[in-house]
Amino acid sequence: MLALPFIAVDNCKDEIKHYQSIFGGRIEILRKQGEEVLNADLHVEGATLKFADTQSSKPEQIGDYVRVFLKMDTQEKFHRIFDGLAVGGTIIAEAYEAPFNGLLAIVTDRNGVCWVLSYYRS
Repeated sequence: MLALPFIAVDNCKDEIKHYQSIFGGRIEILRKQGEEVLNADLHVEGATLKFADTQSSKPEQIGDYVRVFLKMDTQEKFHRIFDGLAVGGTIIAEAYEAPFNGLLAIVTDRNGVCWVLSYYRS
């Protein structure tokens, strides 16, 4: 079994570009209706983030109580991604020293997606 984050956003066409500006990676458009992007994937370092426009996915409410856990391999990447997601969002927990010898932070981005960010030191 493979679990992939599935994120519903308003205006998928623009929002997937926003996430690409934070995470990098390659966008793959899966389904369009005219100029509207209904489904797209963002491929980043071997991971896939799946996106759907709210007009096709029809979520119950913003965020839908899902949190996406990300484990970063460098402290610099941890801070860069945290800063990018925090723009227009809400910081739930600032970066702090976690008991596993690393950093942990929680941020809800401008689309209501809650991200749990971690960096484990070697």
